[in-house]
Order: sequence, then structure tokens, then C-alpha cells
Amino acid sequence: MSKVPGWLAGWGDSLNRMSERMGERQERSRDPADLDVNVEKLPVDEDLPGPADGPRSVPAPPPYAPAVQPRPDPVDAIPWGMRVAAEAGWRLLVLAGTLWVLMRVISAVQLVVLAFVAALLITALLQPTVARLRRLGLPRGLATAVTAVAGFVIMGLVGWFVVWQVLENLGDLSDRVRDGIDELKRWLLDSPFHVTESQINDIAANLSDTIGTNTEEITSAGLQGVTVMVEILTGMLLAMFSTLFLLYDGKRIWNWSLKLVPAQARAGVAGAGPRAWRTLTAYVRGTVVVALIDAIFIGLGIYILDVPMAVPLAVFIFLFAFIPLVGAVISGALAVVVALVTQGVFSALMVLIVVLAVQQIEGHVLQPFILGRAVRVHPLAVVLAVAVGGMTAGIGGAVVAVPLVAVTNTVVGYLRAYSRGEALKGTSPPHGATALGSSPAVPPEAPTREVP
Repeated sequence: MSKVPGWLAGWGDSLNRMSERMGERQERSRDPADLDVNVEKLPVDEDLPGPADGPRSVPAPPPYAPAVQPRPDPVDAIPWGMRVAAEAGWRLLVLAGTLWVLMRVISAVQLVVLAFVAALLITALLQPTVARLRRLGLPRGLATAVTAVAGFVIMGLVGWFVVWQVLENLGDLSDRVRDGIDELKRWLLDSPFHVTESQINDIAANLSDTIGTNTEEITSAGLQGVTVMVEILTGMLLAMFSTLFLLYDGKRIWNWSLKLVPAQARAGVAGAGPRAWRTLTAYVRGTVVVALIDAIFIGLGIYILDVPMAVPLAVFIFLFAFIPLVGAVISGALAVVVALVTQGVFSALMVLIVVLAVQQIEGHVLQPFILGRAVRVHPLAVVLAVAVGGMTAGIGGAVVAVPLVAVTNTVVGYLRAYSRGEALKGTSPPHGATALGSSPAVPPEAPTREVP
């Protein structure tokens, strides 16, 4: 019996310890800091046990319950490359839409745009003369008037001379063309191609029938040509007035245009403008010099070979030289065809040799030496620019395509360098012995030329 009280005391101590552990567990289950969920945001169930005067809570899940992983963000589930492509894609769509709208607007006012671009090209050619006259002491208005009148008179005289020469030699040319066709007919009859006279007569009869049946189309084309001539005269007047104002007040127009640019980008655009103008001026003056050399040497070769209308053909070569690559081919082919139908096959071959020789000298010597690196554009870019310009706006678009690409190349290169320089200004300069080697080499600024 003496062991019974000791056994009862031990059993009581065990019950006390068990009650203390249960109390501690209840306290931990009531403490929100030990739970993995926010108790205040969970719905309260009325059937759950809890204190009568306090908010009811959800007990913690048992330790053996599996952990529930939260669902990932949908953005994180998309691969990084696809997210970058999507971000670039919608921006490219916005840019393409903007360019499409801009091209529609330009096509609606194509005559005005081409006239203004022609005025810019003429201004780039004449503005150095205005600056030289002003340095000699002439007032700005008088220097502008003298330069513009002299330039327009020279261009008008060149056009009149070409028309006069064509009309003066038209009768002789038609007789020579008729003789050339007869000679070509005899050569075909005697050639190894076995062409008979009846086949030649059939070709001539089909050509005559085609011309007779398409009289209405030819007439409508003639009326459309009259409309084109009216548009050309209108564009010439617009170009003349625009040239006058650009020569006289170009700097003020440029300063006013800078006010339309946002303030954050105004400094970069103000620096890119004079450089773009220098590129355009160098392109126009270099192209004029190269075209003049081509016209003189090819014209001399045509004149020595006794090809009729040598002077008008030389003028056509000069004008077509403003269309890179394509213009030289067209003008050279025209000279060869005239030599073929008037002087025969041998003269045509000699004219072809002269044209190819002068064009090779132009492409490999004159253009790199005269134009230099200021307006150097890759030949693929030239071909694509001429093709796009010709498809968009005809001959005028082909003429302005290459200078536009050259100016854009200059502007983009300067803005890239300017943005890189602005980014370097925000970083701390290098220190120590490696400062000279790690610092970027900044070329000295070239003196800016006055924008017209």
C-alpha cells in the first residue's frame, strides 16, 4: 500500500505536463504570427471552436498536410524571347502605320513635295555663291537676287538650247533614221538569221495596224501629256519661289523649324541640321561636277564619231547623271541607239566603248575623289533607294532618293554619337593610369556652315 501514493503522484504529474503542453499548443494556434495565412482575411465559420468574446480563427493545417505552391504570374510563364518580340512587334506596327500615313499624305501633295525638294537641291547648289557675294560686301537681298536670276537664266538657256538643237536637227535625224532602218533591213536579209522580206513586211504592217487601232489611246496619252506639262510648269514656279525664300531667309526658317522639335531633342537636331546641309551641298556640287565631266567627254566622243545631235545628247547625259546608276545606263543607251540608226553598227560600237570608258572612270576615280566620304553610300543602298524612289514618285523620286539616303545616314550617325556623348556625361570619368586608355576619343568639332 505504500507504493500507491507514489504511483498516483507520478500519474498526476504526467497529467499536469500533458495539460501544459495542450495549453501551449492552443496558445500557438491562436497566435496569427505563427500561421502561414492571414487570419483576418479568411472567412469565419460559425461552427469552429473559439473564444466567445473574440474573433473566430482558422486553425493551422496539420504538419503532414502537403504545401500548396502559388500559381506563377502569366507574364513569367511567357519566354523572354517571345516577350521581347512582342514588345518590338507592336512598336514596329505603330512605326509602319505612321510611315504609311506619312506616305499617303506625301502622295496626296506629291507636286508640292517634289518642288520643295528640288528647291532644296538648287539652294544647295547656289547658296555658296550667295555667301561669297555677301563676303564681298553685297547686301543679302541683292546677293540673293543676283544669284537666283543668274542660276535660273543659265538653266533656262540650257533647256532652250536643247530644244533648239533637237528641232534644228529633227529633219536630218528623221532622214538618217529612215536610211538606218533601210540599212538594218538589208543587214537582216543578208544575215545568217534567215529573215525573209515578207517577215519584215509583216512586222511593219503589224506595227502600223497597232498604231492605227490605238489612236484613241495615243490621243488620251497626248492629253495626259498636256496635263503633265501644266503640272511641270506649276512645280517649276513653286521651286523658283521656294528657292528665292530659302536663299534669302533660310537661317530664320531653320530656327523656326527648331521650335517645332521637342525641347529634349532640340539640341541634337540643332547639331544634326548643319551637318545634313553640308552633306547635301557636297552631294549636289559633286554630282554637278561629275555630270559635267561625263557630258563633256562623252559629247566629244560622239562629235568625233560624227553622230548627229552630239550637243543635245551631251546635255541629256548631263541631266540623266543626277539619277545614280540608272541615269548613266539610259543616257548611254540613247547615244548608242542614235549612233546605230544614223551611222551604223561600227559607230554604235565605238560610242558604246566611249560611254563605258567614261563611266568606269567616273565610278572608280571621279566620284570617290570629288564626293569623298561625306556622302559615301553603299551601292546596294543606292540601287534600292533609286528603285523605291522611282516606284513611288517617278523620275523625281529617283533623283531625290540618293541625296535623301545620304542626308539620313549623316543625321542618324550624328544623333547616335550625340546620344552616346550625352550618356557618357552622366557617368564618372575614369581615374588613374587607365584614364587615357579607357576614355573615348572625341574628334574635334568641324566649323559649322550657315544653314540656308
